[in-house]
Amino acid sequence: MRCSWAALTSAWSEWAEVGIPVTGPPVSDGGTVAPGVLAESTRVLAESDWTQLRDRHERRVQAWIAPRLARRSTGQVHPVDDFLFDYYAYRPAQLRRWHPGYGITLAGAADAYLALPAYRRTADGITVSPATLLARAELVTWVGDLLRRTAAREPHLGCLALHEWAMVYRCAPDEVRHPWPLRLSPAQIAEFVDSQALRCTHFDAFRFFTPAARPRNDRQPNRADQPDLEQPGCLHAVMDLYKWAYKLQPLTSSSITTDAFALARDARDLDMRVAPYDLRDLGYEPVRIETPAGRREFVARQRELATRGGELRAGLATEVAGLSRSLGELLDRTPRESLSGPGAN
Repeated sequence: MRCSWAALTSAWSEWAEVGIPVTGPPVSDGGTVAPGVLAESTRVLAESDWTQLRDRHERRVQAWIAPRLARRSTGQVHPVDDFLFDYYAYRPAQLRRWHPGYGITLAGAADAYLALPAYRRTADGITVSPATLLARAELVTWVGDLLRRTAAREPHLGCLALHEWAMVYRCAPDEVRHPWPLRLSPAQIAEFVDSQALRCTHFDAFRFFTPAARPRNDRQPNRADQPDLEQPGCLHAVMDLYKWAYKLQPLTSSSITTDAFALARDARDLDMRVAPYDLRDLGYEPVRIETPAGRREFVARQRELATRGGELRAGLATEVAGLSRSLGELLDRTPRESLSGPGAN
């Protein structure tokens, strides 16, 4: 498997940061095998190394998880941080659990991973089973195609993230989606939306538009055409990088999943600042896209998030491409029935 240095994943970078050697078996073009992407494990992490990575991961995500659990205990809801747990339905305990990624074997006291059906024991330690990769073949292919096609498009920065406005456009007060106060009156919201062109390309935003807003959009996105419409400037497409990373776990590394969570959190922050809600009591000063200055500010911040999203999308695409190659090797080399067993479900 060939992977250029420019395309190495965030997992490899993290290994280097904590002092784990990152050299791998050489290949003919002078590149190096990337971690977490081969059909058979080519990297064994010593217990002292992988526990260091695991502990670092747990410390990082605890800063997001602890406030979430504290709010739940008192019945509070946060418009940014809770969205990432509720909308994406990836539980705090799942985010906390560290995964090395496919093709990495954990040496030493790693038997706890055998409680997860995706893992198996080998002569060298515990690793994600090839059967797990085989079982996820369709998802690996679909996500890889989506990531490649999205990255190939130019970012569109003119939508102004009007989806949250379209979700309250000409609706009754008791039909407003979120429980937070609006910073503009319903009439002012309708007037601004009427003055703008709705250009939403993301189905999971468009599907929450009010009936009055849907016909105003310049297209009618649906699930089937998502790969045809997804574009890198979309805030929701940036946030969804987190979804694709965690849906592929434990095949993908936890380092890229947590990087995606952090980016999604920043995208959601901007998403709610440009929304017509008043969240100043929570520390979110609005980006007033109903003004020329606010629109300029939004586009600048949207461009920055699109750039960061492009970098993370490339890293995730590298991991997914490696999974695809590993899948091809498995299917070429091994009868399908021999891959059934633990981890295939």
